[in-house]
Amino acid sequence: MTNDLRLTLPIERGLDEEIRALMQRLGADAVRNLDGTELPDWVIDESAKVYATYFCARGDEEWASLAGEERVRQFLMSTPTTAPSSAPLTINVMEGYLPAQFAPDPTADINRYWQVIDRTTGKTLPHESWSVVDAAPLPLRDPVRLVGELPVEAKSAIVTIANPEPFHVYTVNFLAKQIWDSTQIYNYLTNEWAKDPNRVKSRPYDVAYPRTWERVQSSLSQWLQSHPEVDVVRFTTFFYHFTLTFDDRAREKYVDWFGYSASVSVPALEDFAKEYGYALTPEDFVDAGYYNSPFRPPRAQFLDWVDFLSRRVSRQAQTLVKTVHDAGREAMMFLGDNWIGTEPYGRYFSEIGLDAVVGSVGSAATCRMISDIPGVRYTEGRFLPYFFPDVFSPGGDPVAEANESWLAARRAIVRSPLDRIGYGGYLSLAMKFPDFIDRVEEIINEFRQIHQRSGGHRPANAQPVIGILNAWGALRTWQTHMVAHALWYKQIYSYQGVIESLAGLPFEVRFISFDEVINDPHALAGIDVIINAGARGTAFSGGPAWNDITLQERLRAFVYAGGGLIGVGSPTARDGEVGTTFALADVFGVDQEIGWGLSTDRYSDHAASSHFITTDIPQPYDFGEDPGDIVSLGAKVLYESDGSIRLAVNEFGQGRAVYCAGLPYTSDNSRLLHRALVWAAKQEKNWDHVLASSNSAVEVAWYPQQGCYYAYNNTLESVTSMISGHGLCVELALQPMEGRWGEISDAS
Repeated sequence: MTNDLRLTLPIERGLDEEIRALMQRLGADAVRNLDGTELPDWVIDESAKVYATYFCARGDEEWASLAGEERVRQFLMSTPTTAPSSAPLTINVMEGYLPAQFAPDPTADINRYWQVIDRTTGKTLPHESWSVVDAAPLPLRDPVRLVGELPVEAKSAIVTIANPEPFHVYTVNFLAKQIWDSTQIYNYLTNEWAKDPNRVKSRPYDVAYPRTWERVQSSLSQWLQSHPEVDVVRFTTFFYHFTLTFDDRAREKYVDWFGYSASVSVPALEDFAKEYGYALTPEDFVDAGYYNSPFRPPRAQFLDWVDFLSRRVSRQAQTLVKTVHDAGREAMMFLGDNWIGTEPYGRYFSEIGLDAVVGSVGSAATCRMISDIPGVRYTEGRFLPYFFPDVFSPGGDPVAEANESWLAARRAIVRSPLDRIGYGGYLSLAMKFPDFIDRVEEIINEFRQIHQRSGGHRPANAQPVIGILNAWGALRTWQTHMVAHALWYKQIYSYQGVIESLAGLPFEVRFISFDEVINDPHALAGIDVIINAGARGTAFSGGPAWNDITLQERLRAFVYAGGGLIGVGSPTARDGEVGTTFALADVFGVDQEIGWGLSTDRYSDHAASSHFITTDIPQPYDFGEDPGDIVSLGAKVLYESDGSIRLAVNEFGQGRAVYCAGLPYTSDNSRLLHRALVWAAKQEKNWDHVLASSNSAVEVAWYPQQGCYYAYNNTLESVTSMISGHGLCVELALQPMEGRWGEISDAS
């Protein structure tokens, strides 16, 4: 579904005339409801498309009561507890967890689905050495945010270790039922839903159970029959929520947007064991409390579960999508909430048969994550801010948030346009801020203009093809270094800047995994420059992957034959007594000193005062939380401070390598990365081949098929820039955030 309007608005009952007028003013061609809102009757006749949110795995409270044991389950780890003596040690497994969200499940086979682990030794205790009994739910700790009354299913459990080793640390891995939906908890806390006496807390149920799966299918068919006005069924999403747990003060305790922890059931675990020939343990999910974070180098057992679950989810989602199509409707998936098992760059996603994907746009990278999804007819970005009380209230500044969102998203949209955009939340709140509505109108018009002036073409890319090398490869395309959706973290912003910059730069970008390079000698074919970025020991820099000799050999051979390699942070870093910290220290010409080599004197060889990479990049440079203690092994140093190299270049055979300590996203750092990629690919002479801007705050896209260019100011200040290339040489004075189109014939 694409046309010139390309806008979806959330609407609700009330304020009918005002909403009608706003829809006409903004040119909305589709409307949607929100969790907890209903569409007014008049939209059926007055809107081109009607979206309706649909929940597969929650919302049917009648079934949630009838099938009380068919809940979604999750393995949790108790708070680590130190034994002060050999006397019996008791652990209340729910300590630190929100008792309204989970309840321990001792009805499952305790010997298989519960574990007690001595974390000091790493050994699992034999089952006869501990026991478990039910207990009353722990009280919410003060001060607690509004969550309302505890569900009737709330309870706890106490494990007693009969004879612990004194001063050893113990934890319990336990199977828990989820008794309240994670997204709804978030909405209760954010939107104060507990104050609404009509709200009902949703209890999630699991389609791994045959009875529940039959109910979910029949419920969808009945819903479609009773909602003939709905054109687009917006699945939010399918069956399993990303890992989101709350603590006993109703604060987020653990959040992993890629987490598969809340996708567990006894039937699925049993099916997995039959198919793979081995049984997963609770520790395979708990992972010492890391819960298989995407920053952890993934283990084989977890990758098996991801593949297993993705196949199951895709197969069942395909059935529901077919039901929607048979009813003459479109099927759209929201990229979030219950999206686990439907990763859009996974091998099974295309089998689902969705018409569209919609997701929240929090950055250029998340925008590309949505717009580049293959196998759907259209993509839609949900722009920020959401129309929620946390922003649309006295003291809030929704216009500032809208500007920030648009400036980030526009960089990606120019390179790979979303087909549609929209907003979420309560429109009645946004309408109280007329200056915000004015700004939204400007953003929507500029978005439409990008589509109209580009003629459906993408702008030209520079010659080098870029490969992002990490443990996840294409599965997590545009999704590196992400904890929760586009949120800032001190430990990752220095690496997120790499992907954020690339999302708006004129390059084709591919994502490849270490395993692909190891198993396929042609995996790097067609790639000109490889980027390996991340902190030491993570899935993104590689950690143990670099102990594989084949991986080292193939990367060295790639660069030696003329390829480029860029490392950010602690690239190719590994542990163990194997020589250098960076496995490819010889290629980079630098290494990271970890204290073992302090007796060896190091001398930096500084490059000439100017270098192609640092041309037009003002100092001081911003390397973020750089890892420090980077020493020279022969590289030409471009910048060094506090005794640590921050930026260096090296020649290796016929190829080139660049080391950068960190790269938070700024316009200057995006320019620095752009130049580094061009230099590593030996393409300096083609710097303005797809047009260039003299000011890093202004980016430019060239549309050769249309004979035009688009220059856009990524700042809140007025700027000037010289646009050059292909005979074009024009100086532009741009207002804050302005984008301007020009014809290539504007050359002077």
